[in-house]
Amino acid sequence: MTFEAVIGVEVHAQLRTRSKLFCGCATEFGLPANTRTCPVCLGLPGALPVINARAVAMAVRTGLALQCAVRPVNQFARKNYFYPDLPKGYQISQYDLPVCEHGRIELTVDGIARTVSIQRMHLEDDAGKTMHAHDGPGSFVDLNRAGTPLLEIVTGPDMHSAEEVVAYGKALRDMLMYLDVCDGNMEQGNLRFEPNLSLRPVGSDTFGTKVELKNINSFKFVKDAIGYEIARQTGVLEEGGTVHQETRLWDSAAGRTVVMRRKEDAHDYRYFPDPDLVPLTISDEWIEELRGTIQELPEARRQRFVRDYGLSAYDAGVLTASRGLADYFEACVALFAEPAMVSHFLMGEFLRVLHQAGATVEVSPVSPERLVALLKLVHDGTISLKVAKDLFPEYYATDQSAAELVDAKGLRQLSDEGALRVLVTEVIEKHPAQVAQYRGGKEGVLGFLVGQAMKRSGGKANPQKVHALLKTLLS
Repeated sequence: MTFEAVIGVEVHAQLRTRSKLFCGCATEFGLPANTRTCPVCLGLPGALPVINARAVAMAVRTGLALQCAVRPVNQFARKNYFYPDLPKGYQISQYDLPVCEHGRIELTVDGIARTVSIQRMHLEDDAGKTMHAHDGPGSFVDLNRAGTPLLEIVTGPDMHSAEEVVAYGKALRDMLMYLDVCDGNMEQGNLRFEPNLSLRPVGSDTFGTKVELKNINSFKFVKDAIGYEIARQTGVLEEGGTVHQETRLWDSAAGRTVVMRRKEDAHDYRYFPDPDLVPLTISDEWIEELRGTIQELPEARRQRFVRDYGLSAYDAGVLTASRGLADYFEACVALFAEPAMVSHFLMGEFLRVLHQAGATVEVSPVSPERLVALLKLVHDGTISLKVAKDLFPEYYATDQSAAELVDAKGLRQLSDEGALRVLVTEVIEKHPAQVAQYRGGKEGVLGFLVGQAMKRSGGKANPQKVHALLKTLLS
């Protein structure tokens, strides 16, 4: 029997607020353990939560971007369970009245347009972090993260492969970062994916038993975990066994999923309205005000880059994955109307040097004006593109202008017609065998002759002019 995977995804996105969801403690990452806590996030008796309005605004903006309906009245509930890093003994979440619901996101998988439905989005506070000692007995709890605002985004069971889930995850991450509601840092756990996966016979409309894969923090692990779990469940069913409803963890070192716990249903958490938080009302006026703050989103911008700048879909996708990089590209093109050249340089040497420096485009010392100054030297023939690429790491690290650095290095390209003719004539005289081959019909030999001319000039000759002169003199 052939099986089909049915996959939905829950995503936990940490919101970019300065304080926690129900108290004023800072959400800054990497601080000493248990130094950002208070009676509210520690769940001490008598401490009362107060909702963070900025977190609600971020949730509404995200819902609008995902074409969701925003509920005018929504309510917080207590989700009850025990774990050492959950100091209150419950998590404040939302159950039957979430902030947003019934949305969708458009994406492209292998060139095919797909729509993934968003069933619901709700706010909740995060738990703390449990750390297990590797060099001795005992575990430790850091409650700095307890109370951090999360936005949980739940899709419908609309995906059928690991590739679709990864495409959805990347599209969602790009959107959240464009909206500036989540920094998308998966390594720090600020964006976590929990695929829910079941198998059913191909052609069947009945869902199989669902298994949840918990807290996956990289797209590679998402792909690997889903691939393994599809294979595991297929093997169980083919052998006549039963797939159990459970939560499993991805063990990246072993390359397999392992049981964490048997999966609970909603009634196991004993949800009930939080008595310390009144229902939250979101007015139409506030919704429209927040709608007006949403700028052009990644997919629309990608399509515009293809249409207006003539870029390939791939190049446009790379440039628009980050709002900062897309803004930088457009700032360059506004100064220098050569989008193909700008795109090529940004996606190559610029991003490579930026990555090596551990920096982002927002803090790059090479402004759009400085990059354009360098590219204009290539465009007018002062230097070659290769020289610009070789020079860029030093240009990145210096305050010198492009022209000053080129002159200091003696890298101005040789473009004088008379000097190039002398150079090309010498190359022709030095390589009579290759000249004879070219004249005999082996046009590929021309590349060798151009290379020899570049070598004799120390890489300073204009390669386009050398190529044209060789063709003229050898015709």
